[in-house]
Amino acid sequence: MAEGLLDKLTTLERRYDELLTLLADPAVQGDVSSYRTHAKTVSELEPIVQKFRDYKMVLGQIVETRELARSDPEMRALAEEELKSLARREEAYLADLKQLLVPKDPNDEKNVVLEIRAGTGGDEAALFASELFRMYSRYAERQGWKIEVLSSNETGVGGVKEVIALIEGRKVYSRLKYESGVHRVQRVPQTEASGRIHTSTATVAVLPEAEEVDVQIDAKDLRIDTFCSSGPGGQSVNTTYSAVRLTHIPTGIVVSQQDEKSQVKNKAKALKVLRSRLYEMELRKQQEAIARDRRSQVGTGDRSEKIRTYNFPQNRITDHRINFSTHRLADVVNGDLAELVDQLTTHYQAERLKDATTVGSGQ
Repeated sequence: MAEGLLDKLTTLERRYDELLTLLADPAVQGDVSSYRTHAKTVSELEPIVQKFRDYKMVLGQIVETRELARSDPEMRALAEEELKSLARREEAYLADLKQLLVPKDPNDEKNVVLEIRAGTGGDEAALFASELFRMYSRYAERQGWKIEVLSSNETGVGGVKEVIALIEGRKVYSRLKYESGVHRVQRVPQTEASGRIHTSTATVAVLPEAEEVDVQIDAKDLRIDTFCSSGPGGQSVNTTYSAVRLTHIPTGIVVSQQDEKSQVKNKAKALKVLRSRLYEMELRKQQEAIARDRRSQVGTGDRSEKIRTYNFPQNRITDHRINFSTHRLADVVNGDLAELVDQLTTHYQAERLKDATTVGSGQ
């Protein structure tokens, strides 16, 4: 075990024992708030400490068994067989400990607001944005998640300038949070007569769904405008003032919603998107502050960075953040994102574990 990891675990075990002693103190038991705080920390530390103690017990058994193998020739074969079994247990406990030490993201259980926008590339970018939305929709279906389109702005050639959707289900954010960024496609458009490869982009934002308890929006900070909704090309689809535009004055964020015939429903959907954008903005501020003091910071969701390239002529997808490529492009765009998601999760969990064992000793 690496020295940094051992120091971290030893510190956590010591803190766990100190808290158990505190919880037995009548003075602490009489302070409901302090008692609850300490009890919660004990509950969080207990799985790690128990696993660490199991790990240390196995290490002790390994030492004893090696000594037996050296001192008793008749028991050597049996002891060597036992050592193999103990080595497997040691490896399993160590893997479990590393997993337990990865800092938990409090947003992992949340639903997400998925925003996809066409970038550079005109109609081809809009088509790519539409394909990305279909890819995530099919992935959501594979996971048993529910997806609801909150708003969309379609083009006349089957593409979308922008689509915003709510995805609900188990651990949605934990699986999709690394998808935020600029996605690039390289291929020959159907309209390209010369067969020249074009490069287009689309931007993906994955925002943890924010509830009212997460983000409080003061009514005086909100400007609400209503207008008649319209279809593609300015075609009127609703002659009542059911469409809603919300402007958050302090940040300048504007959200428009016109998919519903009811002004009340449009306002509710617009508030859901606005709340999630404000929540992500606050998360990013926190992450940037932490990043200044840490060697590495994961999951900032920086959408200005190109994260992935979809190269159709070579049937290859490359994720530039982890230098991972796969030639299963057709499967991926049809919703089979498991391999990419797993690779990203493993990489960033390893990075967060490094931070956990090198920065501070608090839990």
